[in-house]
Amino acid sequence: MTAAIRPLDGITVIALEHAVAAPFASRQLADLGARVIKIERPDAGDFARGYDDTVRGQSSFFVWANRGKESLALDTKAAGAAQVLRRLLGQADVFIQNLAPGAARRMGLDYDTLRADFPRLIVCDISGYGDDGPYRDKKAYDLLIQAASGLISLTGTPESPARTGISIADIAAGMYAYSGILSALIQRGRTGAGLRVEVTMLEALTEWTSYALNFAHYGGTPPARNGVAHPAIAPYGQYLAGDGKPVIFGLQNDREWRSFCAHVLEEPALADDERYATNVQRVRHREALDARIAECFASLSREQVLARLDRGGIANSALNTMHEVWDHPQFAARGRWRDVATPGGPIQALLPPATLSGAAAAMGAVPALGQHTVAILAELGFDADAA
Repeated sequence: MTAAIRPLDGITVIALEHAVAAPFASRQLADLGARVIKIERPDAGDFARGYDDTVRGQSSFFVWANRGKESLALDTKAAGAAQVLRRLLGQADVFIQNLAPGAARRMGLDYDTLRADFPRLIVCDISGYGDDGPYRDKKAYDLLIQAASGLISLTGTPESPARTGISIADIAAGMYAYSGILSALIQRGRTGAGLRVEVTMLEALTEWTSYALNFAHYGGTPPARNGVAHPAIAPYGQYLAGDGKPVIFGLQNDREWRSFCAHVLEEPALADDERYATNVQRVRHREALDARIAECFASLSREQVLARLDRGGIANSALNTMHEVWDHPQFAARGRWRDVATPGGPIQALLPPATLSGAAAAMGAVPALGQHTVAILAELGFDADAA
């Protein structure tokens, strides 16, 4: 039986990367079949390896962002490292890096330097702020970019702003790097020439906040922080069932309000109460309406509330914990989990969200530090001392 062909079979990626943004981008490429050679420091490797030890003794960040790669332990400051890097790049299609500001240029790994010798090479640079402008040398971590982009000002409660609970600036940059590299591969297929893909964390995350930027710039005031509530729709947000478990739901129009009264509150006449008949009125009397909902839900379990919401055609979800997400019946029903090998033993990981017919994701193993060093060096014609 012929093995399935993946979109990036035959594409080689050299990744001088650490933390989350670039590793997350290159992992997407590996899932599509690319060969990704990850260059790591011989002493400790990608510092994300040390973020925690919760996944069979390994970092939860690292196993998530680095499956399907080969690990080459290489001291990039050693005498022979430049020769190894150049030979690697000579056989590569893509070079991706998210080193500290200016580091790639100092190493001769910037696009302008590389394209003279490797005209077909696609170079992807990920940074906090870009390589020009007043912030070009400023360090950037996920939390700092969440602050700089204004995301933190939009998130949390009226009393307290909050960071988003995942590394969303890194993820945004990683996804734009991934899509940019795919676009560059298509362009190279037309022109035969490589090109540069530049992604900054600030620009990636600010793009994601553009609705709020428009709202604030043209409307005069930014969207209010409302926790999980909505500033302009009611009812909308988190409500507790009688068993103390939270439920999230929201109404979109007055038709849904009538259905909500009939099927969820089981008070059809309430739909005509002038205090609640329109969304504007419901927002104005939100406190009284929420009290009415709480009174109804007090005698119901979460499952009973969700069943009533479904019956009324009201969009809803349980407010799941991470354990409940892991056991979500939808993932099981759709067969979304796969076993992935790691140095600490097999783990489960979700398939990539984009499912391609006839091209299953590679879901390769998570590498140990330097696991492939000897083999890669031999392939390039070097002995083990070259690293």
